Amino acid sequence: MSAPAIRAWTWVHKWTSLICTLFMLLLCLTGLPLIFHHEISHWLGDDIQAPTLTGEQAALAQRAPVSLDVMAAAAKARYPDRVIQFAGPNEDDDRLWWFTLTPTPAPTNDYKSLAVDTRTGQVVGDYKVGEGFMDLMLRLHVDLFAGLPGKLFLGFMGLLLLVALVSGVVLYAPFMRKLDFGAVRRDRSPRIRWLDLHNLLGIVTLVWCFVVGATGMINTWADLLVKYWQYDQLTTVLAPYKDEPVTPMDQRGSLQQALDNAVSHASGMKVSFIAFPGTSYSSPHHNTVFLKGATPLKSKLLTPLLMDARTGVLTAAPELPWYLTALLVSQPLHFGDYGGMPMKVLWALLDLATIVVLGSGVYLWLRKPQGARRQAASTAAGRELMQEDLDAAAG
Repeated sequence: MSAPAIRAWTWVHKWTSLICTLFMLLLCLTGLPLIFHHEISHWLGDDIQAPTLTGEQAALAQRAPVSLDVMAAAAKARYPDRVIQFAGPNEDDDRLWWFTLTPTPAPTNDYKSLAVDTRTGQVVGDYKVGEGFMDLMLRLHVDLFAGLPGKLFLGFMGLLLLVALVSGVVLYAPFMRKLDFGAVRRDRSPRIRWLDLHNLLGIVTLVWCFVVGATGMINTWADLLVKYWQYDQLTTVLAPYKDEPVTPMDQRGSLQQALDNAVSHASGMKVSFIAFPGTSYSSPHHNTVFLKGATPLKSKLLTPLLMDARTGVLTAAPELPWYLTALLVSQPLHFGDYGGMPMKVLWALLDLATIVVLGSGVYLWLRKPQGARRQAASTAAGRELMQEDLDAAAG
């Protein structure tokens, strides 16, 4: 590349990196425990376990499963002043269903989540919401306790990260053309050694950083993408219900019937979750049943079935648009939830390496040689310092 091009790419890489680095460090630090969210919750005793049934309860449980209507009524009785937004089977224990209840159907951080036993229809317990270490990590990681503005801000930081990664790759070849790949010049100054380590770890973690950065950025758009889907894809479906309010509770039909009808239309698929009328991922007049495949990959690709809230009859089965599919796939990929514990460990190691890359980038900027440009005009030593300055910026 020409000298002006190198200077331009160096400027882009330096400032995009510096602007997003502190926030990326925060996201890496908070994301590390979130990779092992289920394991830490179990270790802390925050998980809810299905109770062991004995005697008459065990005999009744073997006869027939409890209706979803009974389970929903039990959840609603626990918090009668709230409405059920979402419900679904526990991924780790099919003896439990979870229910999320909020003051209104609108998206909110004020929610209660509880577990209901599918064998007895009784509430087993409340999940800890809005308290504890894991919730603090999650809120900092997702929106900085600032709601949608916080999500969009972090999304912009993710975009700057992607630009920094691309510009770093562009600069890597010119600045490393005289060195072997992965070389760390241990005989040079500490700053040069950190520069080489920064470049090495940066290029090794490049693909992972790009994937996690891109999926994280997509996740920050979730609320907006869902609203656009409702406006763009469901307008025709909702035409017969125009100007009607959200279907009142006393006019809604059987949830179990709606679920059975949905499952019968898609053989070989399982229930992922149900979105109730008026909530995101649904409409004011439908219980939207989201079905998933049986394989690890297909389990993240959902099929929505809009069931009329009054009759439980299938109204429509629209295919999810590409942007919602990207959102649903990006959420588990962001935290390494596809491949079990080995993938989580790999994600954690790459997260730690990225923390070193970000920290070393800050160190290189703070230890930038002073007066390099002034000396470069007259001395060979100045030219070497100028090169170090560009190297640090490229890192």
